[in-house]
Amino acid sequence: MRAPRVAVVGGGISGLAAAHRLRHLLGPRAVITVVEQSDRLGGKLRTAEVGGRAYDVGAEAFLHRRPEATALVAELGLADQLVHPAKVAASIHAAGDTRPIPAHTLMGVPASVDAVRQVLSHEGQRRVAAEPDLPPIRLDGADVSVGALLRERFGPEVGDRLVGPLLGGVYAGRTDVLGLRATMPQLARALDSGVGSLLAAAATTIPAPPRPGVARPPVFGTLRDGLSTLVDRLAEAAEVRLGLPVRALVRREHGWRLEIGSAAAPEHLDVDGVVLAVPAPAARKLLADVVPAAARRYAEVELASMAVVALALPPGTELPERSGVLLAEDERAADGVPFTAKAFTFSSRKWAHLAGEPVLVRGSVGRHGEAHLLQRDDGELIAAVRHDLRELTGVTAQPIDAVVTRWGGGLPQYGVGHLDLVGGIEDAVGAVPGLAVAGATLHGVGIPACIATGDAAAARVAAHVLPRAG
Repeated sequence: MRAPRVAVVGGGISGLAAAHRLRHLLGPRAVITVVEQSDRLGGKLRTAEVGGRAYDVGAEAFLHRRPEATALVAELGLADQLVHPAKVAASIHAAGDTRPIPAHTLMGVPASVDAVRQVLSHEGQRRVAAEPDLPPIRLDGADVSVGALLRERFGPEVGDRLVGPLLGGVYAGRTDVLGLRATMPQLARALDSGVGSLLAAAATTIPAPPRPGVARPPVFGTLRDGLSTLVDRLAEAAEVRLGLPVRALVRREHGWRLEIGSAAAPEHLDVDGVVLAVPAPAARKLLADVVPAAARRYAEVELASMAVVALALPPGTELPERSGVLLAEDERAADGVPFTAKAFTFSSRKWAHLAGEPVLVRGSVGRHGEAHLLQRDDGELIAAVRHDLRELTGVTAQPIDAVVTRWGGGLPQYGVGHLDLVGGIEDAVGAVPGLAVAGATLHGVGIPACIATGDAAAARVAAHVLPRAG
């Protein structure tokens, strides 16, 4: 029995999860190679040293209620690293004021007018209260932009002041671009079931409050020493080759050939199966000849760029008693200057393991269509984020350290019809033996969703290569 050979293209969390699962499925003799064009693994998981502390400057946490990431952490023997946020509320800055994010909403979509009374104007409250009396919503299986649906049912304020900042924090997107079915599937399912109003649909999807004396389970989790700990442990499953772009993918009679390295002196890697876990532009390029139908659909995915500005503030700097603040679009500071940041995380408040010295804060910059905000050097970006922090919190302390991390094209936009787009990609790739795709483009941008795509891709490729290996 010969050892099966598999290549995983892309060393982000999706690719590394696929490599780890392939090792379990194919056994110790399998040759599993992760090829990553950059000089580091982890993709949007990156832990940097900021003010002498290990601090995540990409994704900072994962959804604990979804099982994939938590289960993988336990499987890798990292359960003792798992920590959860402190019980402090987050807030939204909209219409010139900062208020707690209201409870009893689904990503900002209210389940009752009382839930959003403190955030909306009297006219906004009236529109929300009147929404159940509008003609019932009938999607008939179609998708619709979140922004269009919210304006039609509630007027402008719910989208502008609540849903927009929350979805912008997850997708770096705008409600007018993002599709309902991919970004709020629970809401879409409720509407499909015959629930005719958005208020009622949100009410059916919000978890019931816990019984007296029963604690609500944590929503998010992360690793005490940073999410790069997860990256390092996953990388042990494979041979890793960094700094090597994959220039071409060729289907052969008995497997696949990857052309990697420089154009002047390319190297060839022959394997039985391939997992592509790369962003949409790279997937489009590599699939153009072997699965053109999938390549065309990848080309339709738009991307947003963003940056994280990590600040280490002097010991004793007082932060608000909140985990952070999300900013609505087009908000301005008191001096009339538009805010640059779309969100702040007060990490030393949010995470008990980051309390102490120095005081850690991260600002996020960039939504879809806001590339101009990122066309500044690091010093200018730090100055703009500090201006926003001062206006929102009164914090004027000079940072003792600051790190800017840019994520160019880092977040795929889940537009109207995204699920159909992804279905077309997976159907086309599924017809080609020994090939599978994974990544944030497909079924969610969060860590658990990416792990799930890596697991599924590994299972598909393993099912193909095992019989061929005897």
